[in-house]
Formats: sequence, structure tokens, C-alpha cells
Amino acid sequence: MAKGKAKGPKGKKITLKIAKNSIRITLDGGRRLDLSKMGITTFPKCILKLADVDELDLSRNMLKKIPSSIQKFQKLRWLDLHSNQLEELPEAIGTLQNLFYLNVCNNKLTTKNLPEGLNLLKNLHILNLGLNCLDSIPTSLGALRELTEIGLFDNALTTIPNSVKKLPKLKKLNAERNPFPDSTKQVEHADSIKCVEMLHLVQEKDLCSSCLKMCMDERDKLNKLMNVTPSCLKKPSFPLLLTPNSTAKDNQEEWRLRDNLPRHSTDHVP
Repeated sequence: MAKGKAKGPKGKKITLKIAKNSIRITLDGGRRLDLSKMGITTFPKCILKLADVDELDLSRNMLKKIPSSIQKFQKLRWLDLHSNQLEELPEAIGTLQNLFYLNVCNNKLTTKNLPEGLNLLKNLHILNLGLNCLDSIPTSLGALRELTEIGLFDNALTTIPNSVKKLPKLKKLNAERNPFPDSTKQVEHADSIKCVEMLHLVQEKDLCSSCLKMCMDERDKLNKLMNVTPSCLKKPSFPLLLTPNSTAKDNQEEWRLRDNLPRHSTDHVP
């Protein structure tokens, strides 16, 4: 009988031709390489030949590792890795000095595998670490002085360091569904941190199982709170869409524009 380690699922092979055909021009003229929902299990080396793109979307795949060669994407302003199986991030991610937005939500990241290089992303404005396995947040993230939004929801946090809560430009901090011993103390800086929930429409088929369960639980809670049922609502209905604060956002063009990003050729959010 043949021996050997059991192999994981064999993902789709991404060729350079496929990658080139997946480049999209954003509303503000940037170039986005969109390889989301492609069934990718390993980082496609061929895309290193397209390292001059402004945005890279590898979300909703089955990636377990991002190689240090990610540092070749020096023009990158937008990196979306949400809903994969990442257990760590490379130290080299800290070299992406133009990065404006980083989404690693819904992975398997632990605190010890967060690279120290994260605190080198001096231009980072939006960081999403939600739906991971974090039991603490490094105080070094307080070095991200340009940060305006940070997602820490659905982790195992018991506290948030003051260096993060008191970041000078922070406007939104979402730390819901963490086992804080006293949740009221975690929003003591609430006057300057607006814990705003944004509403996004997303098709149910595009949500991972954990996101879908979270959305449906939140919808049930909202219905109970309002003491109404979905059939009683008078608002226009969207039978195939879920509405509670989804972390998996498909159509974000309006959101990009609404966030008032700097008007440069690289400023665009997928």
C-alpha cells in the first residue's frame, strides 16, 4: 500500500493568462487583480509578474499561507485576504508602505503569529482582524497613527490596549462578541471612537458558514428587539440578501467613494 501524507484539496491552478484576465480597472483608474472565490489553495507565483497592481483581492479562497514574496507588491494600497484559512502572516507584509487597507478577517490567525511588521504600515487607515483566534492585541499596533477603523470582533479578547483605543485618528472600533470581563470599560473612549455599524447587502451564497450564522443570529436578535417579524416589515424586501454588517462585501464601489479616499490613481477599495 502506498504510504505518504494525506494531501489537502487540490485548488484551481492560476495561470498568468487567467491572472491578466482578472485585472479590473477601478472607478478611480487604479488596477485591481481580483482572484476572489477562485478555489485557490496556494499563493499563485505567476501573479508576482503583475506586482505593479494597486489592489489585490485573494478573499474567499482556501489559502493557508502568504509568502514573503508579497513584498514585491510595493504599489499595493488595498489587500483583501478575508475568508481564507490563514494561520499566520509574513513579516514581509510590513514592507508594503503604501498599504491603505488590510482585511484578514475570517481566518485562523493567532496573536503569536501576528507579525511585528504590522506596526510598520504607517499609511494604514483600515485594518480588519475580526473573526480570528486572537486572545490579545499587540500594544505595538499603537504605532499605526493613521488608523481610522479597526475590526476586532469575534475573537477571544479580554482587553484592548490603550495604545490602540487612543489612536489619534481612530473613528471606528468594532470589538463586539469578545469575552471582555467588563464590556463597558472597553468603550470608555467612546466619545472619540464611534462604534458605528455599517449596513451592507450581500448575497447569501457569497457568505461563509460562520458569517452566515452570525448574520442570521443578528437578524433574529434585531427582530426580537423590534418585536416584529420579517413579514411585517414595510421596507422594500430583498429575499436573497442578508443585511447585518457582513464582513464579506461584494459590491463596495459606493462604499469606496463614501469613505473619501485620497483621489490618486491607486486609491480604490475593492
